[in-house]
Amino acid sequence: MQYAYPCVLTPEANGGFSVSFPDVPEALTSGSDHAEALAMAEDALVAALGAYIECREDIPFPSPVIAGQKRIAVRSIVAAKLALYSAMRAQRITKIELARRMGLSEGAIRKLLNLDHRSHIGQVERALRMVGRSLVIADEPALQLT
Repeated sequence: MQYAYPCVLTPEANGGFSVSFPDVPEALTSGSDHAEALAMAEDALVAALGAYIECREDIPFPSPVIAGQKRIAVRSIVAAKLALYSAMRAQRITKIELARRMGLSEGAIRKLLNLDHRSHIGQVERALRMVGRSLVIADEPALQLT
């Protein structure tokens, strides 16, 4: 799955723009101009998706981008952690079970699933392999912030 979500920029009456994500309603932010609002969007998205993990909820699937929306992709390490979490949920694999498979502590697995923790991508890829998944990286044109 690609962890890139459509967002809506709405002009504010007092200037600036608010940002919302139809698929992740908890992800809200704003900026004094179009560029700042888009720059803040990924942080808001990652914070909201992290809350889904903390609450042990499914990660929402991104819907297609429609006219007037922008697409916000999370960083590759965050996408890898979201994929790991989603695979573990789908297969009902606990943190303790994944820790056993990897020869690590449960605390180490908690860090691998923490979107704010600076994990090494190699560790997350190894964990993905343990749950029968792999990470595929693709590039595309960058979002223009202006």
